[in-house]
Amino acid sequence: MEDRACEAQRSQGQGASGARKRKASTGALEQSRGDSNGTVEVSARQSANGTSQQILQIKTPCPNGEGRRNALLILVITLSFSTRLYKILEPPHICWDETHFGKMGSYYINRTFFFDVHPPLGKMLIGLAGYLTGYDGTFPFIKPGDKYEHHNYWGMRGFCAALGSCLPPFAFLTVQELSDSPTAGLIASSLLIFDTGFITLSQYILLDPILMFFIMASVLCMVKFRSHRSRPFGVSWWSWLLLTGVSLSGALGVKFVGLFIILLAGINTAWDLWELLGDLTLTLVGFGKHFLARVLGLILLPLLLYIAIFAAHFITLNKSGPGDGFFSSSFQSRLVGNNLHNASMPEYLAYGSSMTVKNLRIAGGYLHSHWHLYPEGVGAQQQQVTAYLHKDYNNLWLVKKQEQEDTEDPNGTPDLVRHGDVILLEHKETTRNLHSHLHEAPLTKKHLQVSGYGMNGTGDVNDLWVIEVCGGRKGDLVKVLRSKVRFLHQSTGCVLYSSGKTLPKWGWEQVEVSCSPYLKDTPSSQWNIEDHINPKLPNISLSVLKPSFLEVLLESHIVMIRGNSGLKPKDNEMNSKPWHWPINYQGLRFSGVNETDYRVYLLGNPVIWWLNLLCLGLYVVMVSIAAASLQRGFNLDAKRRGHCSVLMGGGGMLFLGWLLHYLPFYTMGRILYYHHYFPAMLFNSMLTGITLDTLLQNTDLLLRPASAQYLLRGGQALLLALILYSFYLFHPLSYGMRGPLAHDPASPMAQLRWMDSWEF
Repeated sequence: MEDRACEAQRSQGQGASGARKRKASTGALEQSRGDSNGTVEVSARQSANGTSQQILQIKTPCPNGEGRRNALLILVITLSFSTRLYKILEPPHICWDETHFGKMGSYYINRTFFFDVHPPLGKMLIGLAGYLTGYDGTFPFIKPGDKYEHHNYWGMRGFCAALGSCLPPFAFLTVQELSDSPTAGLIASSLLIFDTGFITLSQYILLDPILMFFIMASVLCMVKFRSHRSRPFGVSWWSWLLLTGVSLSGALGVKFVGLFIILLAGINTAWDLWELLGDLTLTLVGFGKHFLARVLGLILLPLLLYIAIFAAHFITLNKSGPGDGFFSSSFQSRLVGNNLHNASMPEYLAYGSSMTVKNLRIAGGYLHSHWHLYPEGVGAQQQQVTAYLHKDYNNLWLVKKQEQEDTEDPNGTPDLVRHGDVILLEHKETTRNLHSHLHEAPLTKKHLQVSGYGMNGTGDVNDLWVIEVCGGRKGDLVKVLRSKVRFLHQSTGCVLYSSGKTLPKWGWEQVEVSCSPYLKDTPSSQWNIEDHINPKLPNISLSVLKPSFLEVLLESHIVMIRGNSGLKPKDNEMNSKPWHWPINYQGLRFSGVNETDYRVYLLGNPVIWWLNLLCLGLYVVMVSIAAASLQRGFNLDAKRRGHCSVLMGGGGMLFLGWLLHYLPFYTMGRILYYHHYFPAMLFNSMLTGITLDTLLQNTDLLLRPASAQYLLRGGQALLLALILYSFYLFHPLSYGMRGPLAHDPASPMAQLRWMDSWEF
């Protein structure tokens, strides 16, 4: 191989001219690799008498090796884009989560506010790609299988495919930089190019290719920045540092799992600074400059860019939409078209008013009821009372006095509701009263059930509630939107409460409302009056309620985090387990379920995935041997020491990246899917490239040089042939299948259903 041939040429040159030796300072020995322009390499070697020596080696450029690297990179780019853009318009209907992210792209084009559990950058870029390629934002994206017809969707798919196509070239450059071996880079990039899972994820309107683009860009920039550590504060050094920060903000701006790559960058930076601190040739002032530069490039810059993403998000989405109800009343007042935007309504709550009541817990919902009853076995079979996250006529309640007496003064002005009043809340649509009793709540068993009871104003004493203004005193008025209020049940003493728990299908997957015996003030037990209708009272403007940008930013993050934690498996919904992922246990249906459909199935190429899994164990064995050999002071030649350095340095960083992107999912309580493993798979594939290349390069430990060279080239050829042939077998998973399902012996895919859990 030409890269290794260049090494041999350098070694011969060093043998002819002799090594120039320099005395080394204890603990300050460092090995730096050369670049294409030729650099000085300082390596540590242990002499026979146990003293440390430095050998100054002049690395000269190897034109043939550089040309080969460029040729391989062009090949990788060509194959990557070809496999991702092939049949990009097929199938011409919504596939899997395109129904969500395509719809959100449309919202950006139409400037309509919505709620999602992920940060906005990915959806903003999808919307921008659609807008720039002629999509007008009118396709409804209702459900998978709906045909796009005349709507222009290729731009959004093409954008995601283009970013997905960048992953293999990024992997090639990263691995080549870490190992100084284009062959290792070629192996790693081939694993990504010909993996059916990565192809499928890249071809549709999804966040995953955008997220992985920024993750891989972060890794590449981080590695390139570290390669310039011998030439600090130059243009290239600053460029790679700032590009790392930009990429990190992009990863976090797409999904919160971008925190994992930020953690990897943080660990890498801390180790880098620790090494600099041990460099006795560097003054403390110089170390301070290094530290501040990293604070600027890896903390302040990403933070500012991340905030700018949300600023653009809020500026763009200025119209009321389906996400309003997840946010506070003051947040909604900034949205054009929302009933609170530039609205006016009576300032104080009065008897006879119709109102909506919103829980102050983020995503706590509006107090809501409907005609449906609690099912048998769930408390009393009375009318359901829930919290609903969207605006709806069934959110309206009528405020009435405890006794049916005149609610107006002689001048016709309604009496105002005050702190400590005993009131009735009658549901406007069904005319049943808000009610509680000594039956346990549906989900929070230590709480009491809340229901709708009575009819047309008739009921019992369990319909009575004491309204309190939080922090108020007897007689204080209840201010619309601004007062935090609690509703205490007069008979039992419990407080009206939104638990945030999602009810089963019988409760229409709305939020549980209960009556809590624990009276401590919490957002879950606090409410505010949002809509207030009473034609007998004068109105005031609500424009003073608009929040500041920082308040909006903070609230949006709280809503997203709580929304993420609330993503629980629904009834009969498949919940993937993290241990399923590395073994490729089960995929995901992207399109089609029967033999007449155009079927696309998200499943990784099993040969590649199982090879990656094998190489994880192989890497642990190899790096353990390498570390033990160095620790015991074995007499290793420069080539072996270089391989040990690659395994422990570059391989160690990639192994840590795999751990950080995989292990945290074992601690998550939210619903998980197979595609969550793909960022970890990026690191696994790059690690496989380094592991297999290092293994094949060391076959001369067991065989004669000529035999080892044949085995090296034969092993590389066999590996690439195996990858190509497995792609040939499984490519229909990505590019579409029709005809009998794989469990039918007549299916052309029947022989490829190697696991019963595969459902293609």
